[in-house]
Amino acid sequence: MARKDGVTAAAGQTLAAQVAEAGAQYAPQSVDMVRDQNMRAGIVGRDPREQRRNQWRLRVHYRKDGRLAFLGHLEIVNTINRCVRRAGLPLAVGNGFARRIRLQFSQALPVGAASADEYYDVYLTDRVDEDQALELLQGATPHSLAPIEVTYAPNPQPALESWLDHASWQVDFLEPCDPQVLKRGIEQLQGEGTLCYLRGAKEKHVNLSHCLLSWEVVGEVDALTLKLETATDEAASLRPQILIQKAMESQGLAAPRSLRVTRLSQWHEEGGVRSYAM
Repeated sequence: MARKDGVTAAAGQTLAAQVAEAGAQYAPQSVDMVRDQNMRAGIVGRDPREQRRNQWRLRVHYRKDGRLAFLGHLEIVNTINRCVRRAGLPLAVGNGFARRIRLQFSQALPVGAASADEYYDVYLTDRVDEDQALELLQGATPHSLAPIEVTYAPNPQPALESWLDHASWQVDFLEPCDPQVLKRGIEQLQGEGTLCYLRGAKEKHVNLSHCLLSWEVVGEVDALTLKLETATDEAASLRPQILIQKAMESQGLAAPRSLRVTRLSQWHEEGGVRSYAM
């Protein structure tokens, strides 16, 4: 089915191939090269705990452009991994058997979603000026994934994937949908308390009382927008597309297929206090 914004699954696959090709042409440093550099600097061979204490945690803020919505999380990870190595930063290498560079990402986006607020942490063996690090990363990364800003984050902080446990979303409907039907469907799901769906062969259960913090339906039939704030549950996270699908099915209707889903922001919340990655 054609999308009104010009994005289709086929187009997403084409863009995936283009990004993969762009990543391939960068000829990044191999992990062996990074390890050899660290050995020459006297970093490898130290006690692992000492190595980690002497590493710098560079946090990178970037977008996932809407044209890349159909790229999966692993494709994004692999592309950024190559770009980070291409940038020529003094990368820290883990102590495991595979000896990979230390790179951590915020929570995976559902396929079909774009984002204005994504993050990854890369660990360095030496502190690099933030402006210089940003310039190097921007020069090594395709425009649609290019970093917006960088900063140094505190090392004791938990991994981004678990720490950024709240998010805001906007879903734009690209085909007609009755706002009253959508509202009744979401209210019915909230009354039931738990949303169940299949992901592959595995059944997922989402506790809506915990995961769906707030929602608002804005607009009319031909120009409808759903705004959400969600929290991550230990068992599962709430995907906006699944919420809409189940809400419409509860009213005996098929879910709209043409949606533009965007994650607008992510944060950590504890005791009612929000903390942002930057």
